[in-house]
Amino acid sequence: MATASKDPKPPRRTAERILEVALDLFNRFGEPNVSTTLISAELKISPGNLYYHYPAKDELINSLFGRYEQSLVELLRAADDVRHVEDAWLFFHMLFELIWRYRFLYRDLNDLLSKNRRLETQFQKILDEKSHAVRAVLDGLARGGAITQPGKSAIDGREAEPVATAMVVVLTYWLSFEYVRDPRRALEPEAAGAALLRGAFHVLSLLMPYLDAAAREHLLALVGNYQNALPKR
Repeated sequence: MATASKDPKPPRRTAERILEVALDLFNRFGEPNVSTTLISAELKISPGNLYYHYPAKDELINSLFGRYEQSLVELLRAADDVRHVEDAWLFFHMLFELIWRYRFLYRDLNDLLSKNRRLETQFQKILDEKSHAVRAVLDGLARGGAITQPGKSAIDGREAEPVATAMVVVLTYWLSFEYVRDPRRALEPEAAGAALLRGAFHVLSLLMPYLDAAAREHLLALVGNYQNALPKR
């Protein structure tokens, strides 16, 4: 009696493959420079097959943005657990890793917002969520004793708001700054480690005037350790 053969492993869903390839191409070349025709050619499928799953390029962008937003909201919850400089360093480094994974959104942010109504409204929400998370980090560092001022236990309320806003600005536009510094290489995968390191450090460097001596030295030591671990150019 012949044994029944196992069912072949089902192929990955076409819609999922389209998103993966679109994300890679958008990140490599910038969203304005990638057409749906290029995406379908890269996948070796017909344009009609792509349009069946995503009838417009904006639907591709919105689907990728939805994934980014979901991951971001989950990650921002970790801000409530920050108590020490090392916690903050890990938190911001993970934020930059997520931003890097969807870097086309930030590379072409102003252009995307001008063309896509959903992104225009949702990115305002993201800024609010980032600001709330950064304030939670400041509060957590104060409770953990890393942020101190003479006679105080935390950043003065009048200073906390502009400091948090400046940190959100660096988070949002750091990759644009990296791109301006070195347009040919800044957003390539081999540049990721150094770019994320610099971004996380410059966000936290805004807290330097408020950190106690031990926390400040610990932050500088963390940065030095990461720098030493990066491949030499």
